[in-house]
Amino acid sequence: MSTLTPNRAEAVAALADPQRRELYRLATERPIGRDEAAAALGMPRSTAAVNLDRLADAGLLTVSYERRSGRTGPGAGRPAKLYRAADAELAATIPERHYELAGELLAAAAEKADERGVPVRDALDAEAFASGAAIGAGCADLEEALTLCGYAPRAKDAAAQGGTGDAASVDLVLENCPFHALATRHTALICGANLELVRGLATATDDARTPVLAPAAGRCCVEIRQGGG
Repeated sequence: MSTLTPNRAEAVAALADPQRRELYRLATERPIGRDEAAAALGMPRSTAAVNLDRLADAGLLTVSYERRSGRTGPGAGRPAKLYRAADAELAATIPERHYELAGELLAAAAEKADERGVPVRDALDAEAFASGAAIGAGCADLEEALTLCGYAPRAKDAAAQGGTGDAASVDLVLENCPFHALATRHTALICGANLELVRGLATATDDARTPVLAPAAGRCCVEIRQGGG
């Protein structure tokens, strides 16, 4: 099943500071403590501690505790706080995009098409719906699921108008397309997958509203309508 990589623009922002970039680089090479980091970069220990904790809060570093002297028991001292680079990949785009999800969906669809002898587009739609359902299952409602996927849902009164459907029936428009570049080049294929992904989100969150294709400039090709659309 395809997974969604969180957009981590805030983590990238944490690396804008040159000192934090150098600390992160050290932590990719080996676990480092505050004293070691301060000595390596010629900064006060307090400065190293603040910046290491900022990187950990942003999810860029993981924290563990270890007695580096090798001694145990009474008198061994407190364990040192160690930082190392997190294993998770970092993805950040503004506006939010999720090309990693599109790539997984397309690859899985190609495999299923070969295995089952079905058209790639049919396999892609099925994969997109199943992924939407898996993502939506962990969300409280459709709006949360859409936001998690980067669609930037907006109620119709707050959104730019211009959809192709009846404006009175439109409940939500999606102001961002997570697959924008692909949708621009391969519109029918990607917009169809977008629709099925959002349908999966709606089904998993038990939302009675209906996702429909309604292409319009400057936003996603899908909008959410009341009732049966």
